[in-house]
Amino acid sequence: MRSHDSWEIGEAGLVGDRRFHLVDETGRLVNNKRLGSLLLVVADYDESANRLSLTFPDGTVVADEIALGGALETGFYGTFRHGNSVLGPWSKALTEFAGVELRLIATVEAGAGIDRDRHAAISLLSTASLERLAEVFGIPEVDGRRFRIGIGVDGVRAHEEDEWFGRHVRIGGAVVEPHAHIGRCAVTKLDPETGTPNLDTLGAIKHYRGEVKSEEPLPFGVQARVVEPGRVAIGDPVEVVAL
Repeated sequence: MRSHDSWEIGEAGLVGDRRFHLVDETGRLVNNKRLGSLLLVVADYDESANRLSLTFPDGTVVADEIALGGALETGFYGTFRHGNSVLGPWSKALTEFAGVELRLIATVEAGAGIDRDRHAAISLLSTASLERLAEVFGIPEVDGRRFRIGIGVDGVRAHEEDEWFGRHVRIGGAVVEPHAHIGRCAVTKLDPETGTPNLDTLGAIKHYRGEVKSEEPLPFGVQARVVEPGRVAIGDPVEVVAL
C-alpha cells in the first residue's frame, strides 16, 4: 500500500484503486490474508499511458503496457466479479515471487474490486484512533498502513468518525457519507515492511472495542459512500456538514 499527496475520488471511491486483483489456478481471489508477502510488492499504474509497473523487494521492476486477454469471473468474497486476464510479464513474476500460481486480472468497471460494493466506496480512520490503539498495546505507534485506509483524518478525537454516520462529511472537493464500521481481519496483524504477523491487532480491538455496536465484528474505522466526487489532498479541511 502507498500513500499519495492528492487523489481523485469518484463515485466508486479512489480512482484506480483495486483496478487489478490476483486469482489462483481456480479463479478464486488471492489477497494478503492468504499471501502476506504480496504486501511487499509495490504497484504503479499510469492510466493515461496504460502502463503497469511492479517493484519487488529486491529492487526488480517489471513494467509494460497493459494488454487484456479473455473474460472471466472471479470468486470474490462470496460473490462473482467480471474481469479480463492481463497479458504480459506480471503473472509470471508474481508467481515466481509468491511460490504459488497467480494470475493478474483487470476489473471490468470502476469499483468492481471493492469488497463491500459502492455503498462502502471510501474508508476513513482518524490518526487519534491509531494513537488510541497504540496506547492499548503500550507502544509508540501503530502503522496505519495495516488498515489500508482510503483517507486518514487528523485533528479529531479518537473514534470521533464513529459519530458521523448518516451525516455528510466534506473532504477537500469531495463529500462522503459514513454509515457503518469496518470490521477488521487478520491482514491488520501483518507488518507492512515484512508481510509477516507481528501485532495482535484483532485481540486489542476486541479488548477495548468489543462493546461497540457494529454490523461487522472488531470495528476500527468507518466505511462511506461517495455523495459528491472530487479531489482530495493532504491538508484539506474535513468538515461535518449538517443535513
